[in-house]
Amino acid sequence: MGILTWTYILVGITFALYIGIAIWSRAGSTKEFYVAGGGVSPLANGMATAADWMSAASFISMAGLISFMGYDGSVYLMGWTGGYVLLALLLAPYLRKFGKFTVPDFVGDRYYSRTARLVALVCAIFVSFTYVAGQMRGVGIVFSRFLEVQIETGVVIGMVIVLFYAVLGGMKGITYTQVAQYCVLMFAYMVPAIFISVMLTGNPIPQLGLGSTLSDGTYLLDKLDGMLTQLGFAAYTDGSKATIDVFFITAALMVGTAGLPHVIVRFFTVPKVKDARKSAGYALVFIAILYTTAPAVGAFGMFNMLNTTSNREIASLPQWVNNWQKTNLIGYEDKNGDGRIQYVKNPEQNELTIDKDIMVLANPEIARLPNWVIALVAAGGLAAALSTAAGLLLVISTSISHDLLKKTFKPDITEKNELLAARLSAAAAVVVAGYFGINPPGFVAEVVAFAFGLAAASFFPVIIMGIFSKRMNKEGAISGMISGLLFTISYIVYFKFVNPAANVPENWWFHISPEGIGTLGMLLNFLVSYVVSRFTPAPPAHVQDLVEDIRVPRGASAATVHH
Repeated sequence: MGILTWTYILVGITFALYIGIAIWSRAGSTKEFYVAGGGVSPLANGMATAADWMSAASFISMAGLISFMGYDGSVYLMGWTGGYVLLALLLAPYLRKFGKFTVPDFVGDRYYSRTARLVALVCAIFVSFTYVAGQMRGVGIVFSRFLEVQIETGVVIGMVIVLFYAVLGGMKGITYTQVAQYCVLMFAYMVPAIFISVMLTGNPIPQLGLGSTLSDGTYLLDKLDGMLTQLGFAAYTDGSKATIDVFFITAALMVGTAGLPHVIVRFFTVPKVKDARKSAGYALVFIAILYTTAPAVGAFGMFNMLNTTSNREIASLPQWVNNWQKTNLIGYEDKNGDGRIQYVKNPEQNELTIDKDIMVLANPEIARLPNWVIALVAAGGLAAALSTAAGLLLVISTSISHDLLKKTFKPDITEKNELLAARLSAAAAVVVAGYFGINPPGFVAEVVAFAFGLAAASFFPVIIMGIFSKRMNKEGAISGMISGLLFTISYIVYFKFVNPAANVPENWWFHISPEGIGTLGMLLNFLVSYVVSRFTPAPPAHVQDLVEDIRVPRGASAATVHH
């Protein structure tokens, strides 16, 4: 069977499974819609958290970035993995004990202020939309190649699917759908990685294959270094970024991750605080499987890509190049008229352009794996993008229905109307997300990196100080969030949209790129929050008692979710 037939079969089966689960587990109350009724087992929640975590950026983009950036791509690995650990240890159990559905809910109650809640709400929606745009773009790329439709059409199909199970099932439907999506995306990621590792190095474990020798006795990474330096690129195992930028990007991804609202809310879906800790541990193991494999997938992809395209005659280019050319994500131009394709660093001489986001999806085709494996990767890419998109859309809809309507403007709203508002806002959010997926502000992982930077600069300091500082008050939190967010947005917008020509290390503050500026925004937030809170009145006694109570483990297992 051809790739298209296999893709229709495998994608069809997985979509039927997701929709079936959504119908089976549809939400009947706001508690089920927001936190799946609080009765999910730690193991299932660990899988769902891992699927929520491993977005299109992890599945599609991360290994693609590592393919082209080599050593520099490790910032994404370190930042996203470290961030999860930070979230699991420092934030999740305390927020779970506090017993609120959303981050704006925590901020509003902890800082006894409607204004603080609204600022947090704007931050949550802003970050979620930035992040979800990357997911919808990922969906569009997968559909455009494997179902042979336009990227725009692919985004629309993805919108319809997500809308169906996010609006119908809420968190309950999303949780069990994400368990299925985790199984699909991990299987789809590991099967081709194992195949290619065996083909290149004879080692079935991709993580070990990365450091193994090829059939000619040379080490894979040594061979890759030699191939790239010959073409004018930096060696694969050397970094070109300044150390301070590597540090700042990694830190922005770490603390941004820890402040991401769609992952934090996952810890409310289990019965007890103890279970929140357990599910965090399970999720880390599930996430590590993909994250430790990504460097191998990136290196295998780059090695095979160079072998099959660089300095090849146009007439003998492999079929995968022609397949992907239809999506406009790869292209070539014989500039010197020699009938061959030169892939070199010099842009004036380079004749091959490749979108970084295609490397993982094209990897099985480049390695000439069976058609069912190629289709399986398509199903996995869709599972990764849709699982995260659904989680984010739920955050957006919950923020609007719960924090904006119930907690701010209409406290007397009935549960039935609140549920209706949540579903309508989810539908509206899907449409906006789809627009950004069709007109994206950058490639998938870059867009997601900005979302993490914004989360780092806005959420992280107020959550951390809200948990660990009794002196932190509403004036400090509001001024900190606003200053951190405005500074980070201004820096990113200037270098990415207002004056992209100036987006070079010499012009950056302290050599910190727009991807890493969220860390500086976070430090500014901490500083402003601390100073303002010291010159303004201390929080009321009941709030200080609340902070004390969150941190005391006694009776933690009996903590319940309040609505």
